[in-house]
Amino acid sequence: MRALPLLILVACAGDVAETADPTAPELADAVAAAVSGGPGGYTFAVTLRSPDTGCERYADWWEVVSADGSALVYRRILGHSHVDEQPFTRSGGPVDVQADTEVVVRAHLAPGGYGGRALRGTVAGGFEEVELPTAFGAALEGSPPLPEDCAF
Repeated sequence: MRALPLLILVACAGDVAETADPTAPELADAVAAAVSGGPGGYTFAVTLRSPDTGCERYADWWEVVSADGSALVYRRILGHSHVDEQPFTRSGGPVDVQADTEVVVRAHLAPGGYGGRALRGTVAGGFEEVELPTAFGAALEGSPPLPEDCAF
């Protein structure tokens, strides 16, 4: 009879392994992007969802990067947390891309870094959610501009 609880425990452990890791940190997600303006000077309105708790944990920027993650095209610094405003949209620009240039739009969480949902696409064709490799564009994290302070 003692084997039965052990078998149940093994079955439960197997079920947990097939689902998302409940201890994995939540990160900031780029969930939508709308674009206005013209080639070489677009304005991006990016909608983010993030697990903000205040200045100790908040989405501190969103950015547009090259499709291969090698170059920062534009970064919009967010000066405060958005605890009670989720999801939220912030605009930025001018973003110097052509209508058919493929780019990635992603968010950054302080602390935590990149890793949430991102968007890939073009101004002309629109943007789709993508899952980026963990190391995608990691070298850009220290590129300026960087946040100097968090207001609240």
